[in-house]
Amino acid sequence: MFNRANSLLGTNWTLHDLRHTAAYRLARDPKMPLTDVQWVLGHAHLSTTQLYLPADRDEVIEHVRAHHARRAKSAERVPPPPAAGYNPESLNNLFGTAW
Repeated sequence: MFNRANSLLGTNWTLHDLRHTAAYRLARDPKMPLTDVQWVLGHAHLSTTQLYLPADRDEVIEHVRAHHARRAKSAERVPPPPAAGYNPESLNNLFGTAW
């Protein structure tokens, strides 16, 4: 049946291609532990299974935007004044934050 479908569609897919597709989909399921995917695929090392976890472009862009939004939000906060006995200039030199 698989060979007939390939002939009809003009493709050359293999059962191994289907294995890769299943592995990719399983690995991307947030409710499926990667160690379970490892077991299903029979991989000896988790690092082999992790190859099925590449981030797509839109996902990377969203993560970078969220990172910058968190950084901007934390930059808006005014740090509390230093505790008594600390020199604000010394703290500024050490941590780069204006006290």
